[in-house]
Amino acid sequence: MRGPTRAEICVVACAEAWRGDGAILAGPMALIPRLGARLAQLTFAPELLLSDGEATLEHRGTVEGWLPYRAVFQVVASGRRHAMMGASQLDRHGNQNISCIGDWSRPATQLLGVRGAPGNTVNHVVSYWVPRHSTRTFVEHVDMVCGIGYDRAAALGIPANRFHEIRTVVTDLAVLDFATPDRRMRLRSVHPGVAVAEVVGATGFPLTVPDEVPPTRLPTAAELALIRDRLDPEGLREREIR
Repeated sequence: MRGPTRAEICVVACAEAWRGDGAILAGPMALIPRLGARLAQLTFAPELLLSDGEATLEHRGTVEGWLPYRAVFQVVASGRRHAMMGASQLDRHGNQNISCIGDWSRPATQLLGVRGAPGNTVNHVVSYWVPRHSTRTFVEHVDMVCGIGYDRAAALGIPANRFHEIRTVVTDLAVLDFATPDRRMRLRSVHPGVAVAEVVGATGFPLTVPDEVPPTRLPTAAELALIRDRLDPEGLREREIR
């Protein structure tokens, strides 16, 4: 069996974000996070729930329940979801922008809009998937706050921030988190073949970098077989990080 590709390492890193979550609804919002959620469900997180994106709940390829769109809001508001969203911009505290680039009143570029990011980050665990780690995405200040970071969540106070948690940021270069005393972004691991200096240079603010930064976990042989033969036999994952 050939060794894992960068995309396959990212799939496993995304899967690890849901480890230990139990029977909650996963909300992966791109291909590699969805492959990660399905891989987690098939291996170490069998209780994890996944929707087909419309109205049914799936478990290991079998439809097990009905979850119409209106019912999703009840799940979201009770903290029983862990979404992995995208980010056009992220700052050191985890504030996220997917709405516009430039001043919001007259943006240079219009993006998706705020969408569900505020409610997601206030009501349940959120992680982020960034397929191209660069200073354009990891910025000192986001142009518009859509998903709130740890500084804004702290300002909200209890009980408004009781479900707020930004678990993981997975990129094509590394895995990052906020496991620091001041809740600033930390470099957790670098993908094989990536130097710490490369990640630091591709980030537009000072990262917290431990003395020892381990490599990101490689897929096991069984996980690679699942990814290649069952979850994504067409290899679409490879296109997402080019």
